[in-house]
Amino acid sequence: MRTFVESRHEMEQILREEGLGFLALMGNPGPYVIPLNYAYLEGCIIFHCALAGRKLDCIRANPAVCFTVARQTGTVQPHFGTVCHVDSDSVISLGRARIVEEPHEKAALLNAFNRRFRPDSPDVPDQRIRRCAVVEIRIDEMTGRREVDGNVTYWRHRF
Repeated sequence: MRTFVESRHEMEQILREEGLGFLALMGNPGPYVIPLNYAYLEGCIIFHCALAGRKLDCIRANPAVCFTVARQTGTVQPHFGTVCHVDSDSVISLGRARIVEEPHEKAALLNAFNRRFRPDSPDVPDQRIRRCAVVEIRIDEMTGRREVDGNVTYWRHRF
């Protein structure tokens, strides 16, 4: 049986440190998972994409999403006849995605995303902002897992 520690800090740290996550959507004809760069801002995942495409079609049809990040912090240990072990961290976030339409909010989120990867970058020009979509995922619940030397910690936080 897993015992979860109610904690937000460790999971947010992992979300801030990693730059690649996997977005799971429900589409037609079925599940759709996409790797993408993202930024984490106070209970939200933000990313940008093209103005049209399968991602946006799925979000419009069903905004419930799952977003996952993981990292391996050690090497797989020999496990002949024993429990498999590798030091690792992961965070699974469940929430609702929203395509941001309001121009000032879209610009602010896109600039925050851009500065996540390039802290000294200037504001994104309006013409570039108009040529891409911005999506915000409001996290409802996140769970996390850290394994170090065979010891596992599980976290949970509901927003």
